[in-house]
Amino acid sequence: MYRTKNCGELRLANLNEEVTLAGWVQKARKFGGMIFIDLRDRYGITQLVFNNEQNAALCDEAAKVGREWVIQVVGKVTERSNKNPNIPTGDIEITASTLTVLNPSEIPPFTIEDDTDGGDELRMKYRYLDLRRTAVRANLELRHRMAFATRSYLNDQKFLEVETPVLIGSTPEGARDFVVPSRMNPGEFYALPQSPQTLKQLLMVSGFDRYFQIVKCFRDEDLRADRQPEFTQIDCEMSFIEQEDILKMFEGLTKYLFKTIKGIDLADFPRLSYAEAMRLYGSDKPDTRFGMPFVEIKDLTAGRNFGVFDTSEFIAAICAEGCAGYTRKQLDELTEFVKRPQIGAAGLIYVRYEADGSLKSSVDKFYTPEDLKKWAERAGAKPGDLLLILCGATEKTQKQLGELRLEMGSRMGLRDKNKFSCLWVVDFPLLEYDAELKRYFAMHHPFTSPKPEDIPLLDTNPGKVRANAYDIVINGVEIGGGSIRIHDSELQKKMFSILGFSDEQAQAQFGFLMNAFKYGAPPHGGIAFGLDRFVSIFAGLDSIRDCIAFPKNNSGRDVMLDAPSALAQEQLDELSLRVQLAPQKKI
Repeated sequence: MYRTKNCGELRLANLNEEVTLAGWVQKARKFGGMIFIDLRDRYGITQLVFNNEQNAALCDEAAKVGREWVIQVVGKVTERSNKNPNIPTGDIEITASTLTVLNPSEIPPFTIEDDTDGGDELRMKYRYLDLRRTAVRANLELRHRMAFATRSYLNDQKFLEVETPVLIGSTPEGARDFVVPSRMNPGEFYALPQSPQTLKQLLMVSGFDRYFQIVKCFRDEDLRADRQPEFTQIDCEMSFIEQEDILKMFEGLTKYLFKTIKGIDLADFPRLSYAEAMRLYGSDKPDTRFGMPFVEIKDLTAGRNFGVFDTSEFIAAICAEGCAGYTRKQLDELTEFVKRPQIGAAGLIYVRYEADGSLKSSVDKFYTPEDLKKWAERAGAKPGDLLLILCGATEKTQKQLGELRLEMGSRMGLRDKNKFSCLWVVDFPLLEYDAELKRYFAMHHPFTSPKPEDIPLLDTNPGKVRANAYDIVINGVEIGGGSIRIHDSELQKKMFSILGFSDEQAQAQFGFLMNAFKYGAPPHGGIAFGLDRFVSIFAGLDSIRDCIAFPKNNSGRDVMLDAPSALAQEQLDELSLRVQLAPQKKI
């Protein structure tokens, strides 16, 4: 046997046992006539001791061992004289009697430690080494536990796990598809699924009632910290339900995961309409770990000949508690923050509510202390607080002020990763209008049902129709989202018409679903959680990359496998593909 115990399980109760361990050398240290080696596997670290006085030849062998060598050791469990309280095995060590080198190692390109000296690109290139680090491995172990607990909960709720195809037809209405050429059907292509949306709806038509799948999805879109070209969804669908049934079921799943994995009991989730979320926080995924809601003050600013305010559609403030002491440099930093191209504000106006009760502002020459006092009172400010104000077009300014609110929350230490604030955002708009293309697009997808009471508006004012849609938000991150689906073929046909599909286009792309609805589709709806995002929230990560075993970099490349890469001409010929390479740039 290569090992009788692992490197994380031995304790004082195992004293004097002879054991065999195998693993990787974390580090080796020489003190006088003794050599100490920390041996690591996925379960932990155990200290090995080689004593020159007891076995000089063995000690000589141990002296040759380097970092990340794979070794096997036989020895006796003894009590450590110098205990290490920082590791579970810190009370014992192994006094070695034999040492076998299973595989030597070159010196790794970065240290295999929590505080590694390797940069992101280097660690991604050698991801198999990065995965040896305890911090990264712990994230994948957390991911496993969350997936396992999810299956347990859904199984208890009578959900069936059903696998859906990975090679499907393209649906260009959403994000860009990844496409796969078909060798047996020259000139034709499969697409990799952006989600199993239509397939899980067909399962409802099939009478499966409750479906789930922990499934890979693919979207060819620009990457961010919380996006990868391939990602994993907890994908679910239910029949004979209304929105309330979905919210209760999957609020239950979320509470179950927090309780099972983190030992946290969550209170019932508040619900916020999309309109209220935008009005109060400028975001459809508000971070509610802290307050600082928007306060509109346009009606308090008129008639003072301040052109910037007079011509603005929307003027609102946030109150940063205890920040009146911000220096001019700090205020300039905030001004530059909101003027960045990603945010796009023209500038920032502030009001300091000094400790002595006086108010000082960047617009003092236009507004009296009495005017400023009214602003402060509406914002609930008190001496020592700071008002930060933005103005402009409503929707654009709400989003800008939302970004400023998050920045202030971070600066003030209010976004604690160990604190969790969950909520539902409901009643999203069904459609959004593209002024350039002069057409409506589905805000979620074309199969989302309108609120029943808003259906008449489809004929008169489609932009005002609310969707039977909902998102679950944790700490300002959209963890999951879904909707009640359209199950009536006539209503689905009307929806396609509003989205600009001709009958022929709708039939070509979605005829299989519309035809299925003719054979008795039940009322149904569902939700999909982003497993990668969910795990990153539990792990306290800012990016989802470290909870994915083999992620892509910011350019969508796998630098370890060197993918994507060019195909040989023979492969291209088999696929009936002609590839025109971009001209190389002259150096």
